[in-house]
Formats: sequence, C-alpha cells, structure tokens
Amino acid sequence: MSVTTKTNEKEQKILDAATKFFLTHGFSGTTTDMIQKEAGVSKATMYGYYKNKEVMFAAVIERQCTNMQEQIILVETKAENLRSALTEIGKTYLCFILSHSGLAFFRVCIAEAVRFPELSEKFFEVGPQRLANIIAGYLEKSAKNGEIELSSSSDIAANIFLALLRSDAHLKCLTHPNYIISDSEIGTWVEYAVDLFLKNINYKLG
Repeated sequence: MSVTTKTNEKEQKILDAATKFFLTHGFSGTTTDMIQKEAGVSKATMYGYYKNKEVMFAAVIERQCTNMQEQIILVETKAENLRSALTEIGKTYLCFILSHSGLAFFRVCIAEAVRFPELSEKFFEVGPQRLANIIAGYLEKSAKNGEIELSSSSDIAANIFLALLRSDAHLKCLTHPNYIISDSEIGTWVEYAVDLFLKNINYKLG
C-alpha cells in the first residue's frame, strides 16, 4: 500500500467520524476529541489535515454535496432528452435531501447559521448554489438547441425548478422526523414538478 493511499484512508476516517458526530450531535455538540478518538488517529494527524472544527465541517459539507452533484452530472450525460434528464435529476436530488443524512445536515446548517454564518454560507455555496449552476448550464444548452424558450435567466429557471422539487416534500420531512417518504411519492412529486416546469419553458418535444 502506498503512502498516498494510507494518507487518503486516514483523511477519510477523519471525515467519516466527523460526519457521524455532526449528524448526531450537531456542530456545537461535537468536539475534536470525539472525532479524533472515533477516527483512531493522533491529534497531530487530525490537525495536519484540518486545523479546526470549522474547517472539518466545511470539508464534510463539501464531500456530501460533491457526491450528490457527481451523481447528477452522470444522470445528465446519460439522458436521452431534457424531460428524462430533469426527471432523473429530480429523483436523485430529492432522494438525497430527503434522506436521513440530507435532512440532518440541513438542520445542522440552519441551526448554526446565526452563530456560525460562514458554515451555513459554505453549505449554500457548495450545495444549492452549485447544483443550480449545473442545472442552469444544462438549460442554457437546451435553449441554444431550440428545445426550450427561457423567459427569464437560466439561473432563475434552475432555482425555480429546485424549489418546485423541494416544496412540501422537504418541509414535511423536516417537520415530521418520523415520516419516511416512499419512492413512489418521490416519483409522483418529481413527475408533477417536471411537467409544470417544462410547460413554463415551452418544451418542444412534449
């Protein structure tokens, strides 16, 4: 095993431990000692990667959001047309944000927003904003190909699409901790949101 592989494994153990405690105890309730002991690394090793808890939390957010975005980019490249792309993007997005970890991260970021605004801003930047940019780029390409007509900017359209997807489903799951949304409910919600959105942007292919 190479030194690089061992190094990456240690970093992943730190992030895995940090994720576990941030989700269960929140940012304020988690200590670096808890993370260090769970990861099974020395304090020197942990601080060599992350100088403090704030930097570690930002790295956890980055990893979580990047995983989702990579899935969405893959969906986009395989899609046959805009409708199928938005449908699969919608399902991937909702499954992520409505999962136990997705909801937990959202709650933590909102709960800490006043005391640690830089953390919630980081979440917005690497999560919702970056995802909206990916979708906006896809919409711009579709508009240039004559598939759709955008009456507003692609950025606004992308954010409206994401808002349609989240809507009641996200709020219900956030306010009802024991509620578990089914795959069929997600599918129905996504289909309705996609239909409504495509009608608004004059989708040419039906």
